[in-house]
Amino acid sequence: MAEKFEVTVHREPSYAVIYTDGYINNVGGEKIAEECYKLLDQGIKRLILNLAKSPIVNSVGIAVLIELIERVREDGEKIVFCNCTPVIAKTFKIMGLTQYAEIQSDEQNALAAITA
Repeated sequence: MAEKFEVTVHREPSYAVIYTDGYINNVGGEKIAEECYKLLDQGIKRLILNLAKSPIVNSVGIAVLIELIERVREDGEKIVFCNCTPVIAKTFKIMGLTQYAEIQSDEQNALAAITA
């Protein structure tokens, strides 16, 4: 049985918040990337990934997120993660993602970080 994974986007004129719901594996990672690439192609320069409903990410999901971060940075744009579980935050730090993308405790702080 396939895991359920959903992505919801709240778009503002200069940024977007991407809400994830489910396990971030190859399927979840690809859905996140697909939505983010659409936004980037439409000129949205700042992205917030709210992971409140994604309690776990595997190595394939991390790889997809690394590719997304690389694309965002190449384009001179900014991405911030928020509402990460302690395990995801620690994994991101160990894998070096926090050198290239911020982690904020909640969406309000993430919004302040991308608009600073």
